[in-house]
Amino acid sequence: MTHLWTGVFPAVTTKFHADESLDLAGTARHIQWQLECGADGIIVCGSLGEASTLNAEEKIAILKTAKEVAGDKPVLLTVAEDSTAAACALARAAHAAGADGLMLLPAMRYVSDERETLNHYQRVADASPLPIMIYNNRIAYGVDISPAMFKQMASEPKFVAIKESSGDIRRLTDTINAVGDRYAIFSGVDDLALESLMMGAHGWVAGLVVAFPKETVTIYRLARAGRYAEAIAIYRWFAPLLHLDVSMKLVQNLKLVEALVGVGTEHVRAPRLPLIGAEREHVSAVVAASLATRPALPAI
Repeated sequence: MTHLWTGVFPAVTTKFHADESLDLAGTARHIQWQLECGADGIIVCGSLGEASTLNAEEKIAILKTAKEVAGDKPVLLTVAEDSTAAACALARAAHAAGADGLMLLPAMRYVSDERETLNHYQRVADASPLPIMIYNNRIAYGVDISPAMFKQMASEPKFVAIKESSGDIRRLTDTINAVGDRYAIFSGVDDLALESLMMGAHGWVAGLVVAFPKETVTIYRLARAGRYAEAIAIYRWFAPLLHLDVSMKLVQNLKLVEALVGVGTEHVRAPRLPLIGAEREHVSAVVAASLATRPALPAI
C-alpha cells in the first residue's frame, strides 16, 4: 500500500525569545535546516513544541511560518486540546491556514475511556478535510488506543497514520496483525526507533533530530534499505542522546542540546525553566561525549 506520509518527521521545538515571546524567524530557520538535512515532513506544536503553553493563535502563526519554508514537504499541526470542541475548532483553523494534516491526541487532562476516545477522534475527523496521524502515548497521557481500536477506526479514510509511542515494541506487531498495512506507522519513541523500523514501521516522528538531523535521516534510510549493520552502529552511538527524549523534561533536555551544538537557545516558557545542577551536567556530559565520538556517516 502506498502511504501519504513516510520518512523522518521532526517534531520541532518552538523557538522563543528571552521574554517568552515567539521567535518565528528562529523557528523558520530551524525548520529550513531540518528540511535541508533530509526531513520528509515537519510536525509543529507538539509536546516538544511546548503545545500546552501556546494559545490557538500562536499555534496557527507557527503553522503558517512552517508552511512558508516547507515547500512541497507536508506540515502537520498537533491538536492536543482540553475539549473535543476546542480540538475541532483548531482542526478547522489549521485547514484554513494551509496545514497538510494533523497529529491528533486524545483530549488532554481528562482520561477518556474507549468509547469517549473514539468519539473524540471521529468528531475531529469530521471537523475538517485534513488527513490525520493518530498519536498513541498511553504513558504520557493515560489513554491507550489499542490495536482493536485502530481496527474500528480504519473505516474513516482521514485516519492515515499512527504515531506509536506506547513504549512497547510488541505493540507494533500487534497493530500490524490487527490492521495490516492500513496505516503508515511512525515510531514516536526515539530510543525505540530503529527497532520499530526493523519491525515494519514506515516512519519516525523524531525528537533528537532537532540537533542531529543528518544522523536521524541516515539511520532511517539505512534501515529502509536493509543496511541494518550500518544503521545499528550509528544508532548505538546515538542512544545516550536519544534517551534524553524519554523524560518529563524532554523539552529542557533537547533545548539544551540544541544550544550546545549551536542550533538553538534554551528559552522555554514557564512553568518550565532551563536545567540546572546535576540534570544540566548530565545532558552536557552526554552531548560532549557524543560530539567527541561522532561517527562519519555512510553514503545512502
